[in-house]
Amino acid sequence: MGDGDKVEIDGSVMEGGGQILRVSTALSCLLRKPLQVKNIRAGRSQPGLRPQHLSGLEMVRELCDGQLEGGEIGSTEITFTPGKIKGGTHVADTRTAGSVCLLMQVAMPCVLFADSLSELHLKGGTNAEMAPQIDYTLMVFKPIIEKFNLTLDCDIKRRGYYPKGGGEVRVRISPTKQLSPINLTDRGTVTKIHGRAFVAGALPIKLAKDMSSAAVRCIRKEIRDIYVNIQAVREPDNEAFGTGSGIIIVAETSTGCLLAGSSLGKRGKNSDKVGIEAAEMLLGNLRHGGAVDDYLQDQLIIFMALANGVSRVKTGPITLHTQTAIHFAEQLTKAKFTVTKSEDEEAPKDAYLIECQGIGMLNANL
Repeated sequence: MGDGDKVEIDGSVMEGGGQILRVSTALSCLLRKPLQVKNIRAGRSQPGLRPQHLSGLEMVRELCDGQLEGGEIGSTEITFTPGKIKGGTHVADTRTAGSVCLLMQVAMPCVLFADSLSELHLKGGTNAEMAPQIDYTLMVFKPIIEKFNLTLDCDIKRRGYYPKGGGEVRVRISPTKQLSPINLTDRGTVTKIHGRAFVAGALPIKLAKDMSSAAVRCIRKEIRDIYVNIQAVREPDNEAFGTGSGIIIVAETSTGCLLAGSSLGKRGKNSDKVGIEAAEMLLGNLRHGGAVDDYLQDQLIIFMALANGVSRVKTGPITLHTQTAIHFAEQLTKAKFTVTKSEDEEAPKDAYLIECQGIGMLNANL
């Protein structure tokens, strides 16, 4: 390909964060289109690449024998030239509490189109701020994303918390010939609510119990007649590095939808407040009538763009992350997205429908 075929992207527009890098690098890798991203995280307090963004880029480079220029901490411009995607074992280490779940977000679409089974060893934070918790990835992301006709095996070797990280997750993904479109438009009714409140390291189990009971009380005020079970657990010392706490609560519906709320504890933050925060987030996700929660929204976009046919997803208000993912998915793939206000009679007034005509990406390696 000549240099003129390079896709140029402004990393400071819309959400302006690491997500632009994740979506555009993964798509660059899949479509074999060289990519230049400028103004990376230009408006952030520490502009440019942070360790977790860099480890994500390095992993994609390794996945496809690509070339990366400008790949250092603080760099605000990168050029990425992808090669052929290959399976096998790939290791990525943020060397900080950078989120393993965000590493997985960038690698997963790529390895689905590899030539053989991939095993990703992802090291960093498993329960980190500003990112999905690994429990969310297992309890919500995995079962829903598998509806695209793929299988994802995820094994938590060790949990790791802010500020040191030190966690490790192993993900096994078999390549797929083509992704199927999804239809997540019928929310159904909530049938059960379950979750886990956890402590690790130096923290007493009482904190987990407090988080759990505060969350249950908060949910009970609004939803009286449904079974709610939030386990309080202490992570085994050999399976957790550092000290951390948090909670995730998942609602399951009659049509198989999963929506969640979560929160992390930190020094000086009352544990009741952590539990209530997660419960209120879940209740907010249930009120808007969407079939997915606000956190899954943007993570589905890249898969919808690649799938073979029309995907439809009913959501609450469209987040800035989702608008950003749609913008760059359209720019790179020629997939067509439409977002409309949901016209359902029963639907609350802030439900939206995201539709996408996917490009039906075929795995040439299979």
